[in-house]
Amino acid sequence: MIKKYLSIPLIYRMIGGLILGVILALIPKGETDFLSIIESLGEVFIQLLVSIAPVLVFILVMASIASAKTGIGKRMRTVILLYIVSTLLAAFISVIIAKLFPVAVEIKSINDVATHQTLKEILSNLVLKSICNPLKAIIEANYTGVLFWAILFGFAIKKTATLKLANVLNDLSKVIGKIVNWIIQFAPFGILGLVFKAVRTSGIEIFTTYGKLVLLLLAGMLIVILITDPLIVAIVTKRNPYPLVFKCLKESGITAFFTRSSASNIPINLDLCEKMGVNKDFYSVSIPLGSTVNMNGAAVTITIISLIFAGSYGMEVGLGMGFVVSVIAAIGACGSSGIAGGSMMLIPLACSTLGLPVEVGATAMSVCTIIGVIQDSMETAINSSTDAIFTIAVDQRINRKEGKI
Repeated sequence: MIKKYLSIPLIYRMIGGLILGVILALIPKGETDFLSIIESLGEVFIQLLVSIAPVLVFILVMASIASAKTGIGKRMRTVILLYIVSTLLAAFISVIIAKLFPVAVEIKSINDVATHQTLKEILSNLVLKSICNPLKAIIEANYTGVLFWAILFGFAIKKTATLKLANVLNDLSKVIGKIVNWIIQFAPFGILGLVFKAVRTSGIEIFTTYGKLVLLLLAGMLIVILITDPLIVAIVTKRNPYPLVFKCLKESGITAFFTRSSASNIPINLDLCEKMGVNKDFYSVSIPLGSTVNMNGAAVTITIISLIFAGSYGMEVGLGMGFVVSVIAAIGACGSSGIAGGSMMLIPLACSTLGLPVEVGATAMSVCTIIGVIQDSMETAINSSTDAIFTIAVDQRINRKEGKI
């Protein structure tokens, strides 16, 4: 039975879980809603990934740096540049979209106003998160701290320890990778639970109440993933980018859509890069790094939401100021993509930068909570799949220049 189950391609099993989740969620609730236990499948799946991902990232990055050969420096510089360029382009395009297609949103008065941090406080917290206790960083899934200490330990081992220790770390990363692969096989059941909970909780109200806003966000994200990012890949690889884009969307984006966490999707991207033959020393660092700093999907959300609410409040925002706000928010969002709804917390910052009252930022954040089942899912799919897209594209470019392909 298990062998037969595993023989079915994972993507087909995931689609099956999605369809079954929707069907079961539409069954009317009875006095004893026994179907609610299905929700636990999604919770278990997410918890398994969230629990193992920080350990995997720490060991993998540390081992990769400790045993890394020369030649990945250029790859890393290039992929970091692509992460930055992609995020800035997404922000700029979102400003144009928000200006061309304004949507009126009702701004209600709120008594309990959510507090928000200034950019200075966010950057300060980012630094403090990076240098926190390494064990605490792993336990709390603080990926900024995990990456900082993994890189530090990796370089220290490379400089002082023997090659034997690096080999031990590589073997340990393979063991953890095997565990992750076992967890991934549980994905169809996890998706079943996640979809069931989303449909039971939100139903179709998110399409009717805030339909135009959702469509605007989706349009911005689709432009990023289907036009601007492929254009970047085409320039880098000098090849048709769409086979790579669609492959990454299928194998990485779909899972990220349902888990709503770039950090939880790290193992998926690592496995995808391995299957694509990417330099392991490179992808084992670039993928975790991308899950923290590659914020193109988040840039769309933060920019469009803040500008739409500014317009609804009666404030006219120029293209220049809109772009500045989106860049500031994207910088402050570093590290927030590891958790579901991370970009939502940056919206009050963007609104306050525009000079909007705190109540407006709080209302915008509350609206994102309502539409998050679609907005945050799509945003995470864009963020995470492009980590793999850019990593693979850069590796192919370098390999072609070196005559390896």
